Amino acid sequence: MELDTALAEPPFLASLRGEIDGQLARYIEFSDGCPPQLAEAIRYVLLAPGKRLRPILVVLGAQAAGGPRSDTWPAACAVEMIHTYSLVHDDLPAMDDDDLRRGRPTCHVQFDEATAILVGDALIPLAFEIICRDIGDPEIAVQCCQALARAAGAEQLVGGQVDDLSWQVRGSDGPLLESIHLRKTAALMAVSLRLGGLTARADDCTLAALEQSGLLLGLAFQIADDLLDLTGNPVTMGKAARKDREHDKLTYPRMWGVARSRQRLSELTDAAIACWQPFGERAQPLRELAHYLVQRTH
Repeated sequence: MELDTALAEPPFLASLRGEIDGQLARYIEFSDGCPPQLAEAIRYVLLAPGKRLRPILVVLGAQAAGGPRSDTWPAACAVEMIHTYSLVHDDLPAMDDDDLRRGRPTCHVQFDEATAILVGDALIPLAFEIICRDIGDPEIAVQCCQALARAAGAEQLVGGQVDDLSWQVRGSDGPLLESIHLRKTAALMAVSLRLGGLTARADDCTLAALEQSGLLLGLAFQIADDLLDLTGNPVTMGKAARKDREHDKLTYPRMWGVARSRQRLSELTDAAIACWQPFGERAQPLRELAHYLVQRTH
């Protein structure tokens, strides 16, 4: 795939985001048992303008596997809750110490650190509650919970974050860099596609293809993010730019340079798209999304 000028966003994304936002809002209509400040902070972070990439992957994964969109909402909203909690905690002063997220002050800036921590604490169990409650087939619900818990746990999302925080400059370290982002970024994208396949009752071969494509697309997405951190506009990105160098982070452009990073980005995207070949036209929205993600400007 040739990387050239930025592509326009595929037209189906805006309407799909709107559907996801509506479902998310429905899931955070709390009773009086939830303190008002906590409810407000959860709404602030979960309904903030965002790409909704991971829940979109759940929906498109199900579509590629031949399943209906209506069966995907609990899993799609659950993975967005896990992703959002991870952003809230990543932004804390003890971790990445960011003041801007999705174009607005981060949760701990808008509220306070304790509230930000508790928002994450609340979103994690809520994600699994809605899967258990609203996925009608108990076997599918168990499989979704197990897959999401593993992707969000100590060996994947959290473990990748630990290594990302503890890394110190020590020369080129390609295996470590890929290991960090396979866990911190790609694992949640891979499980999003797997969740879509699970809700569609896909067979093991289909689930494996979806998951593998998510790992490849996740690495490509991370390279694109690293490149944007060098060249992007904080206003359009909705977060601070050039933070990676400021925080002495190990990134793809830092290790390989911009040209080689772009080449690797293209290779990974092509490999992800190749995984969807057996799905034919049902995977066309995934192909359009992949091309857009790696050539976006924000």
